Amino acid sequence: MKIILVWSAAVLICAFSAKGLAQAEDQYYNDRYCTTCHGVDGIGNEGVSAPRLAGMEPWYLQRQLESFRAGTRGTHKMDVQGSEMQPMAAKLSDDSIADIVAWVGSWEYKPAQITVKGDAEAGKSLYATCAACHGTQGEGNEAFAAPALAGQSDWYLKTQLENFKAGYRGRDPRDSFGSQMVAMASMLKDEAAIKNIVSYINTLGR
Repeated sequence: MKIILVWSAAVLICAFSAKGLAQAEDQYYNDRYCTTCHGVDGIGNEGVSAPRLAGMEPWYLQRQLESFRAGTRGTHKMDVQGSEMQPMAAKLSDDSIADIVAWVGSWEYKPAQITVKGDAEAGKSLYATCAACHGTQGEGNEAFAAPALAGQSDWYLKTQLENFKAGYRGRDPRDSFGSQMVAMASMLKDEAAIKNIVSYINTLGR
């Protein structure tokens, strides 16, 4: 009986140790993959198409990771940036996503560097439609599932508006939020209009 009890205890210890090791390894890989592109401070890196994560709303980050994992985002062959992120998220578990969201939430918010130049005054009138969901100051609104835009990497905003407009993002029938943005982006007639609206967003919340 004593031998059996000792053996059972050893099995339990090994099981818990293995589980703890697996969790630690998952966190290590999650952290390594995120920081490699998005930076240790989460400010992002245009050179590798990684937007700013620091300050991003946890509910929005979770939804995007789940969308990438499910293949409702990042699977269109013309969505270059999304197709790089999709395989990274495809292997994430619910626990891994929760860990990443909590970890990113610990980063200090810092607005991304301004890189897009356009006519902000012209962009102000275009932004009026966006403000209904994203807020007059680009602060976002969870009730409308609209993330904050102020302080986000402007090159990323420009790229995503172009992707929505071209149908590279938001056309999956399961992506109800993306389909709303497809309709909004379609009203921006050309690249100049996109640059103008992004330039106006750059004036908000800084």
